[in-house]
Amino acid sequence: MSHIEIRTVEVVKYITPLREGGSLPAIVEASDGFLYVLKFRGAGQGKKALISEFMGGELARAIGLKVPELVFMHLDDSFSKTEPDEEIQDLLKFSVGLNLGLHYLSSAITYDPLVSEADALTSSKIVLLDSIISNIDRTVKNTNLLNWHKELWVIDHGASFYFHHNWPIWEQHLNRSFPLIKDHVLLERATKLTEASEGIIGALTPEVIEDIVSKIPEDWLHNESDTMRPESIKAAYITYLNSRLSKIDVLVKEANDAR
Repeated sequence: MSHIEIRTVEVVKYITPLREGGSLPAIVEASDGFLYVLKFRGAGQGKKALISEFMGGELARAIGLKVPELVFMHLDDSFSKTEPDEEIQDLLKFSVGLNLGLHYLSSAITYDPLVSEADALTSSKIVLLDSIISNIDRTVKNTNLLNWHKELWVIDHGASFYFHHNWPIWEQHLNRSFPLIKDHVLLERATKLTEASEGIIGALTPEVIEDIVSKIPEDWLHNESDTMRPESIKAAYITYLNSRLSKIDVLVKEANDAR
């Protein structure tokens, strides 16, 4: 089994904000010379959105979906001092430290359900992944899918794992399915859910899940509002994911029924 390796790079240039998202991500240049979409720890949902983004992306990659490379991005305090826009200045100030970057896919176009192509197996994998990670944000209004070089790429998993915004009752989510799958942009095309589920079970072994969760930066697991310790939080993510996978047949049935 191959362990995932996540590179850490420095932000060297702030290029432009992306105003589509509520969290004001930005295109930045990193110390490796590449451009990234930077997701800020100082944005609305804070570090928890970065954890969701990271885990969702790496789980997607593990099951064979196309995902831009994810990197940890270190931002220093010099950027906020030269930024004229007050809103962005504050965001930069509150985001000093470790953030998350996605490799920028230049000239990629947003997936459009009316004209873009998506094959049945890929669609089925994405639908089931989103059921597993409780991703409420892949709808017709906001597809969070890109077409790049005639392939479908998945991005933006920050709205997943929403149970972690209320740790005291997280275990109540272990027995829930995911009725919101009825709004999924790819549901109509997801006609190979059983085949997709077999591939997902084969790919997301307990070892793979543990490896992904173990890479969450310690710093992101500390929140003033949380009483759980970082190691307990990691254990909860692992328990949650293994529980979802043990119920994948229920999620397949739910998605099929909704379709």
